[in-house]
Amino acid sequence: MFILVTTKTIAKRPRGRPRALDRDEALETALRLFWRRGYEGTSIADLTAAMGVTPPSLYTVFGSKEQLYREALDRYGATYGSFAQRALAEEPSAWRAVERILREAIEVYADGPAPAGCMLASGVVACAPEHASVAADVARRRLATIAAIKARFDRAASEGELAPSTDTQALASYYAAVVQGLSIQARDGVSRKILDALADVALSAWPGSRADQPAQSP
Repeated sequence: MFILVTTKTIAKRPRGRPRALDRDEALETALRLFWRRGYEGTSIADLTAAMGVTPPSLYTVFGSKEQLYREALDRYGATYGSFAQRALAEEPSAWRAVERILREAIEVYADGPAPAGCMLASGVVACAPEHASVAADVARRRLATIAAIKARFDRAASEGELAPSTDTQALASYYAAVVQGLSIQARDGVSRKILDALADVALSAWPGSRADQPAQSP
């Protein structure tokens, strides 16, 4: 007796190739996630799900979550968060620069297309010890902004817009604190009307001249 054995070849389904990671698009996606959730509130799983890629692809391109966050901060500083640097460089007076910084902060934090608030002001406020280097980097960036404002105020004092006795460090720190406060309140859903009123109060505290009028000596 013969037994006929029939063999049937079953073709293997080719495995899908992982989606290629567009670096610029991925960085923008990461920026918005970090901005909305903060560093510790954003996991690798969150990032890869939003990008539509696998963890190995993310690590191959960016190295680590920390490095990706630093690059996202760089991108934020060059785009959404660049209004302060532009105002300091472009406005003819320190007063105009401060006024523009506060008004544009409200535009970005409350009315912009991205998440509410400032990525630098709220991204890493308190964190676990293992993320201390990330927190230090964010703090360094915030302090660099204060230093840039102080430098503009120092120039204003030398040009007569501010009195020579003005404590430019305290004044720069004050307006930076106002901007950070605008960020937190925008995240809390405070209305644009209240944010504008807050900016008005802060601007009324300006100790020097406004526009191009010389400062009065105390």
